[in-house]
Amino acid sequence: MLDTAAANGTFKTFGAAVEKAGMTETLRGAGPFTVFAPTDAAFEQLPAGRLDTLFKPENKAELASILNYHVLSGRKSAEDIGKWDKARTVNGQSAPVMLTDGKVSIDGAQVTSADIESSNGVIHGIDKVNMPSKVN
Repeated sequence: MLDTAAANGTFKTFGAAVEKAGMTETLRGAGPFTVFAPTDAAFEQLPAGRLDTLFKPENKAELASILNYHVLSGRKSAEDIGKWDKARTVNGQSAPVMLTDGKVSIDGAQVTSADIESSNGVIHGIDKVNMPSKVN
């Protein structure tokens, strides 16, 4: 999963966030996982300084909760997800799903690159960083 994301080239910040959150081993594990990975451009849309704050060691739990809001258990294609009205994320909260003109979005983030296969799941690139309603 992480090696696939790194090889893609548009998920560098996501990879760094996974590392800072201590989730590297989990996402390299057997899975399978479905990951909605915000692109580097999506992370750039966060308010100034927000990412730096999240990357501080004392905010590791908050960062992990946010990242887990981007992960589903199982291997789900964009076509599968487009049939749902919500997706239960690994952090325990459900994210609303919409299918508009054949395009899938999750919690308002548009899937910009779908169905990037990896050995332990599938990655869908999204155009914004989703925030859970509460941090676990």
